[in-house]
Amino acid sequence: MSDVVLKEVHDDGVAVLTLNRPERLNAWTGELEQTYFDLLRECAASPDVRVIVVTGAGRGFCAGADMQSLQAIGDVAHGDGEAQNGAATSGDAGQDATANGAALEQFEHTPQTFTLSVPKPVIAAINGPCAGIGLVQALMCDVRFVAENAKLTTAFARRGLVAEHGISWILPRLVGPARALDLLLSGRVVLGREAVELGLCNRATPAETVLEETLAYARELARQCSPASMATMKRQVYADLERPLADGLAQADELMLASFTAPDFVEGVNSFIDKRAPQFEPLGA
Repeated sequence: MSDVVLKEVHDDGVAVLTLNRPERLNAWTGELEQTYFDLLRECAASPDVRVIVVTGAGRGFCAGADMQSLQAIGDVAHGDGEAQNGAATSGDAGQDATANGAALEQFEHTPQTFTLSVPKPVIAAINGPCAGIGLVQALMCDVRFVAENAKLTTAFARRGLVAEHGISWILPRLVGPARALDLLLSGRVVLGREAVELGLCNRATPAETVLEETLAYARELARQCSPASMATMKRQVYADLERPLADGLAQADELMLASFTAPDFVEGVNSFIDKRAPQFEPLGA
């Protein structure tokens, strides 16, 4: 598998996925996307993984779509790919156009919202610049830790684009419609501290400790919380964004009654009484 995203699974049940194009601030490409989603699927299916942390190599999280890829997509969309291919001495332009055509096909199969469907907590450690589709993917994570000096921006309006990849759905639900429109229309840069104040991120930390603090939080979830409970609650939260209160309450009551007969409920109560760490069963495929 390509090394544009690295996967490391720790013994404590935490997997770390690292976007790994540091020379390009981990700019998003079709290859990176496919690798990232494939690794998320692997983590979702592995009983060795209870929590997933996503971060970036080097000094950035993800600076958005790779500009060379965007240019190639634009050229193909305007019918300029053939002319550029003829002008390219190395044939790179033709390869880029082909690669981006494959990337566009991949977009149709794996939506950018895929992370929301992963039945395990996915936590972003935003260690540096986070823009465009990089911000989209950070927002699709369930919890976000951010470096205090990290720069976040939607950027789309400044590239002649629209609110892409589901950000128009997730962003207003995090910060409200007025703040979402401010961030989308202006494309202004928000630093980590303001991102927390807006509700965009959960916690801001010094840049040098953002991954360490994210991992500490992830390990606490892996050690103390039922994987089955976390999977159910994640599913409830995202589903209830689209359901009336009465429907959400009825579903919660059904799930609560079912949880009373589940092994994790017994283990959760017994571990509390015994004053020991719980031994919850992992989630597999």
